[in-house]
Amino acid sequence: MSKCLTRSSSRCGSISLSNANKDLRDFMFRGLMFESEATGFQSAGIQVGADMGQAEERLLSEALSPFGVVRRNQALEMARLYAVLHCFENEVRSLIRETLIEKEGADWLSKLPIKVRQFAESRQKVAFADSWLEGEKTDMLGFVDFGHLSQIIVDKWQCFEDIMPSQHWLKQRMDELEKVRNFIAHNRGLLPSEFSRVYMYIADWNRVVGL
Repeated sequence: MSKCLTRSSSRCGSISLSNANKDLRDFMFRGLMFESEATGFQSAGIQVGADMGQAEERLLSEALSPFGVVRRNQALEMARLYAVLHCFENEVRSLIRETLIEKEGADWLSKLPIKVRQFAESRQKVAFADSWLEGEKTDMLGFVDFGHLSQIIVDKWQCFEDIMPSQHWLKQRMDELEKVRNFIAHNRGLLPSEFSRVYMYIADWNRVVGL
């Protein structure tokens, strides 16, 4: 009798395990099919799943909710300008990096203007010593001030003269944008005409140089 019970239990266990494996395979198959179909829907412009943009807007709205409407509107307008300047500044850094690597080789950093290089090295050293901030620290060009970027391009003009119309064109735009950057870094607001000028300069840069 016990042998029969043992064989019966063994068969039941095998059937149960087999069913579990089948359920797992079916679940994984359905997941793969959904992923494949979702990719097709997204390629066709059909939204599948949560809208991350709406989720981010909701989180931002919640974070700003303690403040008044006027203050929130000012903050959102300044945030948009900051995002544009952030992208622009880092695109200029990328342009310098890629151009100098192509024109001067892998040791291009050692050929930067000495005062600019020493300034960046000093700030990078301080950043590495600061254990509280663990963001990006390995890119030395990231420690160059905004104002130094045009200085590097002018110093290496032979590498950039085919990209930009003139040094005057470069300095006019970079000097104006540096003033704006430093102004809003201290959370000061701008006039609508000043917003327009910033967007105009960056659009002009994109038209002539590219981003």
